Amino acid sequence: MTEKTFLGTALALIQAPMAGAQDARLALAVSEAGALGSLPAAMLAPEALERELQTLQAAGRPYNVNFFAHTPPTPDAARLERWQAALRPYYNELGLDPAQAPAGASRRPFSAQEAEAMERFCPAVVSFHFGLPTPELLARVKRLGALVLSTATTVEEALWLQAQGADAVIAQGLEAGGHRGHFLSTDISGQTDTLTLVARCAKALDIPVIAAGGISDAADVRAALERGASAVQVGTAFLLSAEATTGALHRARLRDQAAPTELTNLFSGGLARGFINRAMRELGPVSAVAPPFPLASSALAPLRAQAEAQGRDDFTPLWSGTNRSGCREVPAAEIVQALAAGLSN
Repeated sequence: MTEKTFLGTALALIQAPMAGAQDARLALAVSEAGALGSLPAAMLAPEALERELQTLQAAGRPYNVNFFAHTPPTPDAARLERWQAALRPYYNELGLDPAQAPAGASRRPFSAQEAEAMERFCPAVVSFHFGLPTPELLARVKRLGALVLSTATTVEEALWLQAQGADAVIAQGLEAGGHRGHFLSTDISGQTDTLTLVARCAKALDIPVIAAGGISDAADVRAALERGASAVQVGTAFLLSAEATTGALHRARLRDQAAPTELTNLFSGGLARGFINRAMRELGPVSAVAPPFPLASSALAPLRAQAEAQGRDDFTPLWSGTNRSGCREVPAAEIVQALAAGLSN
């Protein structure tokens, strides 16, 4: 009988939750291959979350459900007006009415409604980005017996998560694609590469450290374990997989191994790593007038839809880590197998 890791899986490998690029199909394929598949839930409506959880639950494999734990900002009408003014030339160019922009935020923090869903399905692992939910909500999750993970971008954040009850910390280096998980400070000058952060966290913590960022092949996995990681989390390598829902424009960028990435706040208001496109070149990549996370995305939504309809990625968030050497157009199980070679002694 195969010995299980602290994650409850045969392999100490997590597929990173990637909102907008996957659904339960990818998570299930990864879990069936012996690793831990993850479902990104922060952008799912309650009905959609229910359907996805039913799919995962029926398979009988361990899986991770990921939520955001940010504190929603208070809308600032003046800042929103400045943001809309910055985008108005693009609306005019594409023949769009700014009034078409949807209201509200597209990403929601973990709430009592999501806690109730967790109580119905009892996933093996629940993970969080941007800290942890309130103590009351966290207690509800922990009473289920779920392993609780959360992201840290500094040792200080990792120590805070440990003190608040996290069972393991995901150490996210600057190489990682998608949103930075910082929550104590948004100053990236104190953030480091993955291997440095893993080594520092492993020395400072009493709970397992999971390496995330820049891990794309077996050698990267092995290097993270040698620095003290108990497991690794990999996202970008799965973006071209058969089970991912990554769009055609995004896939085209991922095939270019030399394409540069940059941290930007344009697409949501929070810093995230992705490919440089027109919006990033002309507005940023970091804009002082973009509303705080997650409010910036609403005004960009019509621009993105119109440009994509014309085959352009001008306003599309194209998340990617810095290392795409393991990003291949094959079934997810093959990617898991390739990465798993770095887990063996």
